[in-house]
Amino acid sequence: MQQAVPTVSEIRFSAMSLLALREHSVKELKDKLGRKFAAVALVEEAVAELIELNLQSDERFAQAFVAMRQRQGKGPVIIKMELREKGIGAELISRFVDDADILWFELAHEAWRKKFRGTMPADARERAKQMRFLHSRGFSSRHIQAVFTAATSDDW
Repeated sequence: MQQAVPTVSEIRFSAMSLLALREHSVKELKDKLGRKFAAVALVEEAVAELIELNLQSDERFAQAFVAMRQRQGKGPVIIKMELREKGIGAELISRFVDDADILWFELAHEAWRKKFRGTMPADARERAKQMRFLHSRGFSSRHIQAVFTAATSDDW
């Protein structure tokens, strides 16, 4: 039994169902729809219509994604990488993720404080452990260094 060719309307409805749950990047949306519908040209057409109607927006997606990852305590390095993987262009990434923003320094300090209860490392081994933790969270060397500099001078 052969599967019927979907209509653009059916694909658009499926896409709108996905977008109702959360924002999706164009790449994510096309990937998900492509797994469900084999008609690539129709998927492209449906997604193009959603973009034209402003029902899908990579800008909204990037903004929501960055905010979500910040709430999770993730740093700019990881967020930038994930946005690239989701098909977001460099211009949008740089608009929503500025490494120099004081927010990243504050988030790095907060992640460190929560994990290590604000306890400065007793030795080089413990300091390396704390630095690795912050690095794994996506904070750059300058954010990590600022955490230890501020923690020793009680600037927070």
